[in-house]
Amino acid sequence: MSSIPAEYRYTESHEYLKPTADPTVVYVGVTDFAQGELGDVVYLDLPKAGATYGAHDSFGTIEAVKAVSDIYCPIAGEVLDVNARLEGEPSLVNSDPYGEGWMIKMKVNPADVAALLDAAAYEKHVASGSGH
Repeated sequence: MSSIPAEYRYTESHEYLKPTADPTVVYVGVTDFAQGELGDVVYLDLPKAGATYGAHDSFGTIEAVKAVSDIYCPIAGEVLDVNARLEGEPSLVNSDPYGEGWMIKMKVNPADVAALLDAAAYEKHVASGSGH
């Protein structure tokens, strides 16, 4: 089974929100399951800081050996920072999806975070085969 950190929140489209000490600030990336399905990530097209998105808006694309996929914003918010390391090291999404492979840091409404899947619900979603 893919790694699923208990304290994160998840979407059915395999993005995660990683909490920070500030409940209004989260990191967003793709889950371990998603990077495994994609294969080797070779390029990412990510937004600039200051961009704002609604829930489920595409905020960029991830290009892997197998396919190019949109990356969706789990909840509405403003991009505070973008992981510049991914420009030169897109493989961090594969090797450390929940750590150095984060994509964007966002300012969000904490109430929206609580509405996402918790780890148990996401694990059930992946295990049910509806992960594809």
